[in-house]
Amino acid sequence: MSMLKGIPPELSPELLATLAEMGHGDELAIVDGNYPAHSSGPPVIRADGLGTPELLAAILKLMPLDTFTDSNVFYMDNGEEVKPEVWEEFDAVLKASGEDARVHPVGRFEFYERAQGAYAIVASSETKLYACIIIKKGVIFPQ
Repeated sequence: MSMLKGIPPELSPELLATLAEMGHGDELAIVDGNYPAHSSGPPVIRADGLGTPELLAAILKLMPLDTFTDSNVFYMDNGEEVKPEVWEEFDAVLKASGEDARVHPVGRFEFYERAQGAYAIVASSETKLYACIIIKKGVIFPQ
């Protein structure tokens, strides 16, 4: 937990530093407990005890999504007609954030490949299946 005002308690100092280091267009993978995070390549930030939707909500309080691209959010698709239930949670978080979310589902292996190029991977304790998401960092405009 951060000892700063206005910082969501779900965000560890390591995750805050990573979010600050990321630049426009960098991607962050937030993955479930089944995901092979440590063997994927990018640095891994542990978020034990937290789920992917709550991490997504906390991160989006500080990080804008990229609006200079057709897709700025990538859900891991299960390849079935009935989509993972966690997608509804992701949709609700994205809507509540007020960000211009442009969601693109990708298959499991395409997700793995994309996550290998991410700036970092946040490994949660999420138990829901296919509860993996990648978000692309946007620009913070002058006020």
